[in-house]
Amino acid sequence: MNLAIGLSLILFFALGVPIAVSILLASIVGIEFFSRFPLLMVPQQMFVGIDNFPLMAIPFFILAGNLMAAGGISQRLVDLAKSVVGGLQGGLAMTCVLTCMLFAAVSGSSVATTFAIGSILIPAMARHGYPRPLAASIQASSAELGVLIPPSIPLILYGVSTDTSIGRLFIAGIGPGLLIGGALLLFLYLFCKLRGYGLRDREERHDFGTAFKRAWAALLMPVVVIGGIYGGVFTPTEASAVAVVYALIVGGLIYRELSFAQLWPILRQSVIATATVMLIISAAALFSFLISRSGLPSQVAAWVTQVFESPVSFLLAVNVMLLVIGMFVETSAAILVLAPIFTPIAVQYGIDPVHFGLIIVVNLALGMFTPPLGVNLFAACAVAKLSIDQLIPWLLRFVLVVLACLMAITYLPWISLGLVDLLY
Repeated sequence: MNLAIGLSLILFFALGVPIAVSILLASIVGIEFFSRFPLLMVPQQMFVGIDNFPLMAIPFFILAGNLMAAGGISQRLVDLAKSVVGGLQGGLAMTCVLTCMLFAAVSGSSVATTFAIGSILIPAMARHGYPRPLAASIQASSAELGVLIPPSIPLILYGVSTDTSIGRLFIAGIGPGLLIGGALLLFLYLFCKLRGYGLRDREERHDFGTAFKRAWAALLMPVVVIGGIYGGVFTPTEASAVAVVYALIVGGLIYRELSFAQLWPILRQSVIATATVMLIISAAALFSFLISRSGLPSQVAAWVTQVFESPVSFLLAVNVMLLVIGMFVETSAAILVLAPIFTPIAVQYGIDPVHFGLIIVVNLALGMFTPPLGVNLFAACAVAKLSIDQLIPWLLRFVLVVLACLMAITYLPWISLGLVDLLY
């Protein structure tokens, strides 16, 4: 059955069938022709997959991110970041990275970050003399911070699929997020110095005091959400609902840029995004059920422990595999299918499941801005009105920077676990 499901999945991918539908159809093929399970198992297991209270956080964080983007948050965060690094050569490019780090602590979604920040900064960088493909590449690679710095939807999915503490995962994501953000900032500073980009970046820059006064309400959101979780006031799931209420207050009452007329399009956009994610989750739940009942996870575990004798070689192999898979498979689907298989094996090697979760998410985040199926790449190209092939020569530099950070995160566990150990 495993072979039939695998071949069916590859065939549907090759035919261009959407990810969720491919997983669902491959599972149905396995049930109908290569098992004794009734087809009634399909809706049953799909429902079981989404009948999980922590998953309620996903639609709320998606809605909160969309409300913040429409409520004037994006421009204020851009102005604040520009006031901090805009005085340096290459400051506008660095502003893109810093703003993505700030917006990541608001939205939890890399695609939302790409559209919200890219629509402001890609045209601005182009006006200041940056090649448009470079500007789009900076945005696409910086937006991956949206899935690392909490709140993070992929970290929620990993926690649900492996029964790992979402609170610990959120804290563990701060270190890798800061590392990658800092590495991108340093690289862009040196790159712009060498290439002569960003000589006019000081223009249109607000002073820090003014920018902070305009952005303080937006900056309080991660404090309220994360502080509430670790202060024991509410759970991560409840925090997502608090984030929605806070976003409505900030955008509608404080900044007064969110009107009732905008709510319907925002709700519609959020429902569509939520339905997409939930369909992937439910299809992956059915797929995972069939794979686990076939005994494949134990077979893979036995093979892996025979081939890879040490945690170092195991992690290297996992990194290579996830990098390849991340280029072709949507992040949510990859986490839901692969995390339950590989996390128990990692635990056998003595690897902390929280640390391993960050390795998986950082790996798959790379796939978000690499061809052929990088969602951030498509979003940045849509904003910049460019084709993907125009970005590829510029993207390689950013891929190498994030790869170097990935190796550090993989083999230096304290980057992920330092804050977790301190708080717990």
